[in-house]
Amino acid sequence: MKILVTGSKGQLGKQIINILKNKRSEIGAISTEYDNLEIIQVDVEELDITDFISVKEYFGKVMPDVVINCAAYTNVDACESKEDLAFKINALGPRNLAIASNKFGAKLVHVSTDYVFNGEGTSPFKEYDMPNPVSVYGKTKLAGENFVREFADKYFIVRTAWLYGYEGNNFVYTIMKVGKEKGKLTVVNDQRGNPTNAEDLAHHLLKIAVTEEYGTYHCTGTGECSWYDFASKIIEFSEIECVVQPVTSEEYVRAAKRPSFSSLDNMMLRVTVGDEMRKWEDALKVFISKINK
Repeated sequence: MKILVTGSKGQLGKQIINILKNKRSEIGAISTEYDNLEIIQVDVEELDITDFISVKEYFGKVMPDVVINCAAYTNVDACESKEDLAFKINALGPRNLAIASNKFGAKLVHVSTDYVFNGEGTSPFKEYDMPNPVSVYGKTKLAGENFVREFADKYFIVRTAWLYGYEGNNFVYTIMKVGKEKGKLTVVNDQRGNPTNAEDLAHHLLKIAVTEEYGTYHCTGTGECSWYDFASKIIEFSEIECVVQPVTSEEYVRAAKRPSFSSLDNMMLRVTVGDEMRKWEDALKVFISKINK
């Protein structure tokens, strides 16, 4: 089996590659179908997914069996002022991968986001709920989803949320750094979602990729909280001397509007391959314990 991982230098891409090389994650072993494996790692330097001709030529050369697309423009606020760039990476990139995957018979695993929903609700969004994004980031990610559905026959669209991993920058590292430096934090308390450990997400992406259970999935940590709750647990588990204070979104103005409620329900996982996602607090505690060592 040949697996092509795009965005291989990001926190999720690196996590997937690490699991493939070690044949197991923190949750457990991965499928024996990955025993005879060739891993093809690419980032923008090796393959610009927004270049349609380059993508087709590269696929024709390496002939992947599975493509896992972790490449994305994820700076939510910057997307508001760089709409064309966000559309190229988040929408046209997945379109190009979908067309090439279909042409060469590869399965496509495409990672998307909770921000495709508008945040107006009180119960977790299911896969069949209607997306209605409120930011350029969410709109371009939804456009990418729709291109995948239009051009690929064998696809898995996997929406996740509030992702953190061992590599790269993320909310956990930011809170720990600022907490240590300043001893005081203000974090919004009126946006709710699901913190997700990249290790858990990567495990499930690889779990579904060897199946033919095609479709749209939600894959997030179990349970929901606010950003303030999330930050408070980070400080608690890190044993950092820091006061965390809640604020409203109106008090913490950002360029892009965020959904006030973007919690996801992993229904598709439950009814197909099984939902092994850990409780968000448990996964976070393990994560912080490991990085502190």
